[in-house]
Amino acid sequence: MKKLFWKKQTALPAVPQRIPSLAACLLMDFLGYATYGIPFFGEFLDILWAPISAFIFFRLFGGVRGLFGGAFNFFEELMPGLDFIPTFTITWLLQYFRRSKQVQNVQVITTR
Repeated sequence: MKKLFWKKQTALPAVPQRIPSLAACLLMDFLGYATYGIPFFGEFLDILWAPISAFIFFRLFGGVRGLFGGAFNFFEELMPGLDFIPTFTITWLLQYFRRSKQVQNVQVITTR
C-alpha cells in the first residue's frame, strides 16, 4: 500500500502592485477641494465632479480597492461639506505603506 505524504505548500508572497503617483493623487484631491472656491456654484459642480472623480479613482487604483474607494469618493464628493477629505491621498498612503511592508516580507525561495 502506497502512503501519500503531503507537504504543506506555502503561498508565495504577493507581488507588490503598482500604485499611482503621489502627485496625481494630490492633484485629484485639490480638484475636488477647489469647488469650495466658487461660491454658490461649488456644490452644483460637485454633482458633475463626483462621478468623474469616482471613475478616475477606480481607474487609478483598480480592483476591489478601486471599486469601494470610488464609491466612497462618489459619496464624499456629493455630500456637502465633505470635500476636505483627501480620499486619493489617503488611499495612496495606505497602498504605499502596505506595499513597502510586502517588499520587506519577500523572502528568497530556493529549490533543491
